[in-house]
Amino acid sequence: MKQTILVTGGTGFIGSHTTVELQQAGYDVVIVDNLSNSKVEVIDGIEKITGIRPAFEQVDCCDLAALEAVFAKYPKIEGIIHFAASKAVGESVEKPLLYYRNNLNSLINLLELMPKYDVKGIIFSSSCTVYGQPTPENLPVTEQAPIQKALSPYGNTKQINEEIIQDFIHSGAKIKSIILRYFNPIGAHPSAL
Repeated sequence: MKQTILVTGGTGFIGSHTTVELQQAGYDVVIVDNLSNSKVEVIDGIEKITGIRPAFEQVDCCDLAALEAVFAKYPKIEGIIHFAASKAVGESVEKPLLYYRNNLNSLINLLELMPKYDVKGIIFSSSCTVYGQPTPENLPVTEQAPIQKALSPYGNTKQINEEIIQDFIHSGAKIKSIILRYFNPIGAHPSAL
């Protein structure tokens, strides 16, 4: 039986590329995206590349009731890859409350639903911004670099979310997590779709 993975922000750049890789590896994928930074036509591109149309639910992860309806509709979700987030550093400085509301609440809602629906793992899309402004002795930046004060509300939401995940697990939650911290990913799929 195929494993089902929930990909939040799955019509965005990283989410859509991840969905393609998951489907090509044999996973069933359920995409949740509010389409605030993407278009539903991305689903067509994923289908053209993989020959499989992923399940898609236009849902805002900050809407707990709507998100729970997705978990109820797809009870076989075994893991989550959480990409959904507001992500523009400059905009986060102009609209910090929007970033805190969206980026924190979406993760909290997912974590709240995981035990209830027996979802065992989450991969969280963090950011290199958690390293703040590295000092010359910390270049190049590695995973061992110290976390420093974030330079933007966006970066701070990523730091806080990492702490939320750690605190949730330390509280006894029976989940596993992986936190990905990466720099700006870019590049087209070989199909150019």
